[in-house]
Amino acid sequence: MQPLAERLRPRSFDEYVGQEHLVGPGAVLRRAIESGNLPSFILWGPPGVGKTTLANIMAHQLKRPFQSLSAINSGVKDIRDAIEKAQSQKFFQSPNPILFIDEIHRFSKSQQDALLGAVEKGIITLVGATTENPSFEVISALLSRCQVYVLKPLNEENLRNW
Repeated sequence: MQPLAERLRPRSFDEYVGQEHLVGPGAVLRRAIESGNLPSFILWGPPGVGKTTLANIMAHQLKRPFQSLSAINSGVKDIRDAIEKAQSQKFFQSPNPILFIDEIHRFSKSQQDALLGAVEKGIITLVGATTENPSFEVISALLSRCQVYVLKPLNEENLRNW
């Protein structure tokens, strides 16, 4: 049986609470997702603001191949395997598969370097999640190829509007 938190996880933007500046109607990230032209990006914010949930909603909405890694228990081999799988799933003009990396700030420089070529060539669309400032924790070459979206903690107003 799934834990309660997983069973209650929002599955659509309509169920998602908070981050209106990014995913509210007409907001920048929502427009990108709805257009299907999703850039590589990093979600930066404190624990519990919905970074992983947002990645899951995107995967569901876009119906793109989706892989998820946790930097806590993944190495360079896991990254290479994910990239190889993404290459095998890409056909002609099909959109890039999404590779979600939770806790991306925990990857070493060499692990982050292993992502760089695939992001540059458009083999994958990278979606990273971090609680740490990406300017200090993500290598500059990778950071320059990603957009960063600063997530806000939930507050009373978000919950009242829900």
